[in-house]
Amino acid sequence: MTADLSTTSYALLGLLALDPADAPEGLTGYELKQRCDLTMRYYWVSPATSQVYTELARLARLGLVDTTDAPNGRRNTRRYALSDSGRTALLAWLETSEPAFPVLKHPVALRLMFAHMVGPEHVQRWLDTYIAQLEQRTADLRAVREMLGDDPRLRSPATVADWGLAYFANESAVAADVRERGAADEG
Repeated sequence: MTADLSTTSYALLGLLALDPADAPEGLTGYELKQRCDLTMRYYWVSPATSQVYTELARLARLGLVDTTDAPNGRRNTRRYALSDSGRTALLAWLETSEPAFPVLKHPVALRLMFAHMVGPEHVQRWLDTYIAQLEQRTADLRAVREMLGDDPRLRSPATVADWGLAYFANESAVAADVRERGAADEG
């Protein structure tokens, strides 16, 4: 029944499983999209809002999430919560499937591949911009990590945040090294 679920489907199930005591009534699609943007954007492509709603409808049809509708002014608000079947499917995916090797889509590396076609000032600008972006993302992720604190219930997301911080530090060091080597090649 769940063999055809996408990684995004499992990610949404997992996000619904995170600390359900914070939202015992479940999350709206909008709230789930916010949770995606707050957490997943650092290590996985955060799905578009339309994709979140499409996946939630699919998960509901499969009985992997429970839905409740509540009046909210002139419209209804639909909330989604992980069902027992959804928890079982998520656990089966976690316990029986192997993670795929990540696909690297690195726009800076792609540009560097063809850097011989432009002047060194372009390369320096790309790397300076990338390093500045890394500094901003590091600050953003550090704030998320601090928000997670040392709560044992949030140990797994905190570990991923720590991994992300180490990744950003390494990316910054590599970019700085490439920038320095480029400057040395000019001199």
